[in-house]
Amino acid sequence: MAKQHKRLIFNLFLLTFVLGTSEFVIVGLLNEVSADLKIAISTAGSLVSVFAITFAISTPILTAVLSRFSKYPLMLALIGVFIVANVITALSGSFALLVASRIVTAVVTGVLIALAMSVANETMPADKRGPAISIIFAGFTIASVVGVPIGTYIGQWSGWQMAFWFTSVLGIVSLIVSAVTIPKQLRGTKSSLQKQMGLITNPRIVIGFFIPALSIGATYTVYTYLAPLLQEVLFVPERYIGVIFLLYGVVSVFSTLIGGKLAIRNGIGKLRYVFLIQAAILASLYFSSHSIVAALISIALIALVVYMMNSTMQLYFIDVAHKYYPAAKELASSLAPVSINVGIAFGAALGGIVTVNRELIDVSWAGGIVAVAASLLTFVSYQLDRKASRYRSHMKETL
Repeated sequence: MAKQHKRLIFNLFLLTFVLGTSEFVIVGLLNEVSADLKIAISTAGSLVSVFAITFAISTPILTAVLSRFSKYPLMLALIGVFIVANVITALSGSFALLVASRIVTAVVTGVLIALAMSVANETMPADKRGPAISIIFAGFTIASVVGVPIGTYIGQWSGWQMAFWFTSVLGIVSLIVSAVTIPKQLRGTKSSLQKQMGLITNPRIVIGFFIPALSIGATYTVYTYLAPLLQEVLFVPERYIGVIFLLYGVVSVFSTLIGGKLAIRNGIGKLRYVFLIQAAILASLYFSSHSIVAALISIALIALVVYMMNSTMQLYFIDVAHKYYPAAKELASSLAPVSINVGIAFGAALGGIVTVNRELIDVSWAGGIVAVAASLLTFVSYQLDRKASRYRSHMKETL
């Protein structure tokens, strides 16, 4: 990989790290926000849902609308909006203003992630796309391991607003680095919104969209309730909960990097079996929960497989768009992050249903069933790809 490619990937990694820190740091500051604005903790928690829903709805639409513009000025402008939105969050004295600023942040976050993936896809050599995209995805993962704890500590130490002054400063750094490293020659694609939206009606795209949603949903069925699992089932002392979450995050970074290797060749074919392994690991927690050591091994393995599908699915959407909807490549770049956010919401909801109607530990096998569903969809997707490949080969021979 040439030096300019390395610098670009580092910048895009930094960008997703900043975006991830801004998105997730609020989770660690709900008590502070609740106390400062004199609102219920559940009301403060709705900020997380508002962000995820806004992200999922706005990202594909705005990505399609903005795809006609050149990427260099567009990305710099959106990073500028991101900085302003974080400053407004830091200055918010009311819940209404805080919600509004988080909605704006969610809108630009989704589009920036899609553009970052598109830039990497267009500029990297073919054999480096998978590893490059895995590094960019790793920015989000490392944000939860490094950025969020730092932001949470800052917010708890000197007020939750300071956490968003922190993300604002990170945004300024990212803006400066982006101005230097993002190629200026990357043009937009002029196409009607109707033509681009044709992409999301393609059966392979529809099926593909639910693959990462089910996979990440399977994990979040368990992960959302990991803290009570550790305390009420494994009887882990409260002072060690944070350490376990930190270690989980560290292991999940390797999951992203391994996923980049899987994506280099026939990633979809490999994921059929990865999801079956994921199902077995999730279900194993049900049986290993009688031993702290065995349960912690299960939890570490859950972290190791959680992001293995990221790079493969990102490239899958882009490649399908390239073959059938070349004007919708930016829109295709947004589908994996949107699918993941849908999966997080689904997994959290499913885990809640299970914990209300069953025992807490039953989230493990419930997550395993969802992972099996992800594997079955991947088998279907793989068969459709093979049929399409055979059809193209037959048409070439006929001609």
